[in-house]
Amino acid sequence: MKKLFMYADRYLQKSSWKDMTLLKFCLFSMGLLAGMQIPAKGRKAASVAASAVFVLTYIPLMRKFIQVVLEQDCA
Repeated sequence: MKKLFMYADRYLQKSSWKDMTLLKFCLFSMGLLAGMQIPAKGRKAASVAASAVFVLTYIPLMRKFIQVVLEQDCA
């Protein structure tokens, strides 16, 4: 597992914002395709789980982004 994280760190260091944009679109598309396969009776539970994951990941990402913006503005 440590090797996987090492490779991910190295990949991110060599990536540009364009690469990250492509990654986000790829993951979004995969999520849409997976969502279309969920039966009607399980959609509500999947929606609640997806919303929780979104909130739990979005907040730390935006906190870090705001810190980077404020660092840049203060320098």
